[in-house]
Amino acid sequence: MSRPARRLQRALLRLPHRWLLAWRRWSLWALLAALVASILVTLVWLAGRYEASQVQERLDRDAADALADLRQRLGANLRDLGALPAEPEAPAQWEGAGRELLARQRELVRLQWRDAGMAPAATLHSPWHSAMPQLTEPGATHSEAALACTNARRLMAASYSSSYYQPLPGGTGMEMMELCIPLVQAGRVRGYVVATYSLQILLADVVGPLLGRSQEVSFTEADGTRLAVVGAQRRGSRVFTARQLIDLPGTTLVLRLDGWHAAPSLFPNVLTALVTAMSIALVSVLAVLLRDTRRRLRAERDLAEALALRKAMEDSLVTGLRARDLRGRVTYVNPAFCAMVGLPASEIVGRGAPLPYWPPEHAEEYTARQERRLANRASPPAAGYESVFLRSDGTRFPVMIYEAPLINAQGLHTGWMGSILDVSEQRRAEELSRTTHERLQATARLATVGEMASLLSHELNQPLVAIASYATGSLNLLTPSPADAQWAEIRLALERIAAQAERAGRVIKSVHDFVRRRPHARAAVEVGVLFDAVLPIIRLQAQKLGVQMRLEIDPDLPPALCDATMVEQVLLNLTRNAMQAMDGAAPSGQGADAPPVLELRARRASRGSSPAWLELSVADNGSGIDADVAERLFTPFYTTRAEGMGLGLSLCRTVVEQHGGHLWWAPRQPRGTVFAFTLPCASSRP
Repeated sequence: MSRPARRLQRALLRLPHRWLLAWRRWSLWALLAALVASILVTLVWLAGRYEASQVQERLDRDAADALADLRQRLGANLRDLGALPAEPEAPAQWEGAGRELLARQRELVRLQWRDAGMAPAATLHSPWHSAMPQLTEPGATHSEAALACTNARRLMAASYSSSYYQPLPGGTGMEMMELCIPLVQAGRVRGYVVATYSLQILLADVVGPLLGRSQEVSFTEADGTRLAVVGAQRRGSRVFTARQLIDLPGTTLVLRLDGWHAAPSLFPNVLTALVTAMSIALVSVLAVLLRDTRRRLRAERDLAEALALRKAMEDSLVTGLRARDLRGRVTYVNPAFCAMVGLPASEIVGRGAPLPYWPPEHAEEYTARQERRLANRASPPAAGYESVFLRSDGTRFPVMIYEAPLINAQGLHTGWMGSILDVSEQRRAEELSRTTHERLQATARLATVGEMASLLSHELNQPLVAIASYATGSLNLLTPSPADAQWAEIRLALERIAAQAERAGRVIKSVHDFVRRRPHARAAVEVGVLFDAVLPIIRLQAQKLGVQMRLEIDPDLPPALCDATMVEQVLLNLTRNAMQAMDGAAPSGQGADAPPVLELRARRASRGSSPAWLELSVADNGSGIDADVAERLFTPFYTTRAEGMGLGLSLCRTVVEQHGGHLWWAPRQPRGTVFAFTLPCASSRP
């Protein structure tokens, strides 16, 4: 066996003996500490009891002295009041003696001479309380003074009333007490002397100068309600109270004296040496405790700094953090997660499935997914998974969740820690990119259509010129025409062929100019001329589909300033769409039995404050336009027909806007749709 192995074996053999020595040492220290603590507690308790008894005895003596002083003062006042002149016919003499008494005794705030019927004959107020208002209404049989005088008449001696509260100016007040002395002559009461006491001033003048700095004296009722208080307002650890009963004729007051003592002190001569010795015995224990306390404080400070740093890092994150235990309950969320879902942490932490930020329509799906994960203890995908959360305002938003197992200090799996990213902006950017790509594709298709239109306009000009030339030559060969009616019809057909060929050339030229962004030649055109140019084609298609036509042109309409060829194409496109809508409409609802009718109308339109615009409208009684189709009605390449290209309405709106007008649509009652656009009059400039 090697030397390190033998050393390890000897150390293991000595280990139980060391444990025994350590246990003995700590048990002795514990026994010593318990003994010293018990002795100190006993000594302090005995000292406190002794000191409390001394304080209580001193307080009882002070209360007895204060009671004696109060009785002496009340007795002196009673004698002075009885010595006042008893003749009401000499009010000047009575008032002089009464003012002298009021000036000498501050606790008396008022003196009254009342006759046998309790009517006041003379009233004096204390010069110390000149601002005091009238205390009691004279002759009030229900007042405290009346009750005291009634009791004095019954006893034939002085009587005190119970105390009452007297409000004073400024929102203050004080407790008062009435003294009534009957004036008896020949066995009959001739009047009363009523004196009003202020209990607060009585305490302040009689007992206040005798109070210590830690004492408070008060008049109270039998249930402990304080009437007047004089003395210190501070409090100590212990309160001592002495009560003395003041039994006066007609009422009873309680004199309460409170004293405060900060803390009981030990005996000055007996316990000082013993406490000092015990304190020295504890110095060694305190040194050990101080060292351990310093280590604990250092560890707590380091832990607090680490926690503060971790919380600052978590609070500064823009990524939401969420911790869940093995039962699926949320144990922690950071402020970023709370701001993301719009809920405080108190409404999330401690909650299980269904969680408040789950959409109701996905609650069952999310609950089942969480139960499967908790049952299998399977780790979530490393790439994360996408979900949908619900904000407090009811809006849904997509999130990306990345979760990892939560391992504690002992290496046990206690839950899951998840990072939640709000991907609303990312999805919005992707949608914007997709929409932009679609718009670029539409623009490219429009550019291709423009090139095709330019190429076709160049290629079609030659056959149209040839058609017009052949038609003109045929007309020249027919001149002079025979008198036969068939030859007249042939000549009319050739003239129309030539006119339509010329019109097709103008249309192609206008399309070519429109694609090349060249300025259009606009002229004053009568509205009737615009309709006459397209009516033959419209009537031909209307007869084929069985559609009735109505044309309404208001009289005295000014000519329109426009490119006649382009406006005619707009009218043709709108009327063709209207007849196709009536041809494919299923009869239903109000007006379903009415025949298909196409209405063309021209009238003046007020635009702003100047009625210098014409309004042309095309109305049908077809199936109307659905709400989802209306949102994309003027979008290029959008169509609801299989054979359509989706460029008709878009080009019509472009042509009208180039003229300065506006193209719009509206539902027609009871069914159908109305398309209308405006054109400037020849007298205006758009």
